[in-house]
Amino acid sequence: MSALDLSRRQWLRHWSRLGALAALPATVSAVPLEPQVPLRIAVGAQGTLYHLPLLVAQALGYFQAEGLAVQIVDHSAGAQAVRTLMVGGADVCCGGYEHVVRGQLQGNDWRSLVLLARSPQLALMAQARLGSGSQLARVRDLRVGVTAPGSSTHYLASLWLQGAGVATEKVQFVAVGSGAGAVEALRLSRVHALCHADPVLTLLEQRARVRVLADTRSLTSSAQLYGGTMPGGCLFAPQGFAQRRPGQAQALANSMVRALRWLQTASPADLARLVPKAWLLGDRSAYLTAFEKVRDTLSPDGLMPADGPATALRAVERMQPQATAPTRVLLEKTFSDSWARRAREKLEQV
Repeated sequence: MSALDLSRRQWLRHWSRLGALAALPATVSAVPLEPQVPLRIAVGAQGTLYHLPLLVAQALGYFQAEGLAVQIVDHSAGAQAVRTLMVGGADVCCGGYEHVVRGQLQGNDWRSLVLLARSPQLALMAQARLGSGSQLARVRDLRVGVTAPGSSTHYLASLWLQGAGVATEKVQFVAVGSGAGAVEALRLSRVHALCHADPVLTLLEQRARVRVLADTRSLTSSAQLYGGTMPGGCLFAPQGFAQRRPGQAQALANSMVRALRWLQTASPADLARLVPKAWLLGDRSAYLTAFEKVRDTLSPDGLMPADGPATALRAVERMQPQATAPTRVLLEKTFSDSWARRAREKLEQV
């Protein structure tokens, strides 16, 4: 091949790319691109099903396809991931939407970029020998395992205990982290109850005698507990992130909405090929069973449910009465569907 032929081909490729860009709708092509700067995402317990969409986007190359160089900053619990975002150790956090609502009360100007789940996907379980929830409430020196104080598991456990008439200041919340250690904590009676995510929950249901006290792993049970659709995991960031790096914000939403769409039809075999062996906690079957249990709660499109923000605020108000002042939490500033909508438009062009 001559140098002239090579030059001609490069010229044609260049102009064909420009033509393709010009054909894009303004809502998609208008987002400016930035030089490739590493995007740090703080995560709490990456190996749980709670963060499965993030794994899918990473494993299937969706981040790379969008030109993102993603660095996962993993912690044992969501509260630690939130703190990392607060101190500037991450650009984005993958965690519960209620952290965004609570963040406003603490002066943190955060916004959800894309929703991952339409329920918290958590459950509170107790040793079956303790009997009903009312019996658990009467246990002296009650120990409740959570991933970490200040995490979504801590909030759900506190919410249930409050409803059961238990003063949370009389409860010892024990940080059990994620993985097999959490399973052993309840099985070996280091804690009386445990609030956690799957696959830990399903492993306990299959291997130990437990009683489910509160369950948000289905849309129905979550709505019964919260009185509406309670948003679960989301990717959130400081308001300034999308202003300074709009291209990365949109690319991130594109990747996650694509991952959520893949999960809608993924087979157990598809999933098994992606998940690292260590995340299965030694039981592939239990992991896949857990996935089927929470699949319906995954957001199909990354959009916030209409009643989601108000439901989350009511839950926060029950634990933090100061949140009731209307000027304290401005729900319209806690999320935006614009990125997910543009991501959906892009997918529909394929």
